[in-house]
Amino acid sequence: MSNSTAAAAAAKTLTERTGANTDEAAELIGDARERIDALDDRIIGLVQERMAVSAVIQEARITSGGRRVNLSREMEILGQYRKALGKPGTSLAMTLLELCRGRV
Repeated sequence: MSNSTAAAAAAKTLTERTGANTDEAAELIGDARERIDALDDRIIGLVQERMAVSAVIQEARITSGGRRVNLSREMEILGQYRKALGKPGTSLAMTLLELCRGRV
């Protein structure tokens, strides 16, 4: 297969993978998806870090005779996410709280 044929096949594959109708759009989408993948990796890392910090807080609270969960704090977090991201922010916050709750 010649270089131009291989390049055309690769471009067509990228176009097919992105659903774009032009090579330029496919390249833009491909680059943007790489950025999204990198952002997702960072978000996952931050969530894992949040889980670890939450475990430290829960351990300290339980060791001191307190409860595992502080409902007023969770309400603050829900409000913060809702204010910043709208109604879907509440769902995102609930998921984060669920991930971080009860790991100790």
